[in-house]
Parts: sequence; structure tokens; C-alpha cells
Amino acid sequence: MSDTTFTTLLTHPGSAHKDDLLACCLLLALHPVAIERREPTEEDLANPQVAVIDVGDRHEPELGNFDHHQFPRDTPPTCALSLVLKHLGLYQDAKAFCEWLEPAEWFDCRGPNHTAKWLGVERDIIGKLNSPIDVSLLCRFAAGSLHQPGEPIWEMMRLVGQDLIDYLTTTRARIDFVAEHSQLWEIGEHAFLFLPRIETNLDDPSAGIGHYLREKGIDEQVAGTIYPDRRNTGYGLSRYNDHPEIDFTQIENEPDVHFAHKSGFVAKSTATDQDRLKQLAAKGIKS
Repeated sequence: MSDTTFTTLLTHPGSAHKDDLLACCLLLALHPVAIERREPTEEDLANPQVAVIDVGDRHEPELGNFDHHQFPRDTPPTCALSLVLKHLGLYQDAKAFCEWLEPAEWFDCRGPNHTAKWLGVERDIIGKLNSPIDVSLLCRFAAGSLHQPGEPIWEMMRLVGQDLIDYLTTTRARIDFVAEHSQLWEIGEHAFLFLPRIETNLDDPSAGIGHYLREKGIDEQVAGTIYPDRRNTGYGLSRYNDHPEIDFTQIENEPDVHFAHKSGFVAKSTATDQDRLKQLAAKGIKS
């Protein structure tokens, strides 16, 4: 994270867009100051304590200037949100964990027609994805020239920024936890990722398993996962990416299995012994 301290956030007047709103949300989470919506002055652009967002025709993060409109036409889609995420050291994780980010960059920089073509969908699909939540937040943000602490829109924007930063940092911590503690078990002809129960301050570290497997590039090799059951002292067994050869209804009658979903994608066991967990995983493989 950057250690810069901003005393003012400044963005353009007029209509608001998702990139400038979300860029402000992120900065508000770290700098709970007023947001001014106006054109910047030369003094603003030269003042490192004023964050100038999506306006000003300058990208100078050391001075707090985060505009992309001056970039060459052939620059990969990069918006104000991209620049703020990079400034905070969160961009690569956001690209990996937030599937909505790249389409947002395309939409802001290339417009709906090019974005639809890039996504491989018809143009009218873009409009069908609009949310009244987006519309209300953008309209309320655009309606004022000054937003200050205590105002509903300011407080909501700060919550959005806090939640996004928390999601990115927590997901990274979960991936690092899985990378440090997990084991890859070969059971028959299939690979299972096993995450042991280890004391940690992280909430549900097993939620990082999928991200870890994709980041490591082995997600297509893994058939199932075995991880601590959050509700009991045993373990959950799940098929990964709906692997067609895993069906945990095959272990529903085992004495230490207290739940097996009828679709076969997950089962819960009181077993904690690793050899026994391997046996249960093996029994879940279709013969």
C-alpha cells in the first residue's frame, strides 16, 4: 500500500462513471476526506496531498494525479481505477480475483460496442447487465460538487472501498496460507488438494483453494479438495470444477460421513486421520 496522505480527493464534474467512482471509493477507504467534483487547477496538480482522479491529463502517482485520457489510443484499456489500484499495489490481484475489472476497463476506454465485441456478445447484452444499484450510486455521486463525511453517498462509497480492499488483501492472505500449508495427494489416477486444520486468524482459509490452484496453474489437474469443515472438527470433501469422475454419494453410508449432497459434489466427515480421509476420497472416485 502507498504511504501517501491525501487531504482532498478531486475528480471531474458532470456525469460520473464507474471508474472514477470506484477509484474514489478505494482512496476514501484509506483517506477519509472530502471529495470535490470540479476541474483541477495547476496548484491542485502540483500538490501531492490532492488526489486528482480521472481528470487533469496527467498520470503522476508521486503527485497523486491519476488520469488516463492522455494515453495513446493503442494503450491497453486502462482507466482511473486501474491507476489507483496500481498505486496501491493491488492491481495484479484485482485482475486475478475480480472478473468484472477488465470489462470495466474496456467499457470506460473503448465504449460499449468494442466491449461487446471483445466479450464476444451482442451489443444489447451490455445494457442488460446494468444494475439500479450502479445507476443510483453514479447519479447521487454526480449530483453534488462536494461530498463530505457523514453524507450517505460518501459513507457508502467508503464502505465499497473498504470491502474491495478487504476482499483483495484477505484473498491474497488465503492463497498464501494454502500455498504454505496444503499438500497434493495422488489418489489412484486423481489428484486431491488437502488443507490441514491449522490455527489461523484468517476467516475460512479454504476459500483461497480455487484461487491458489488457478494461480499455480494446476487447476485442471485436480479432481477434488479436502479441507477443514467450518461447522465441525472433521473435514469436507468436494469435487473440484465439477470433475465428472467424482461422486461423493458413494460414501454416504460410511460410518464417519454425516452428510453427502445428493448431487455428489460434497460430503462432510468427522474423520481427521489423513489415511482415513484418503480412503474416503478414493471411495468417491467412480469405478
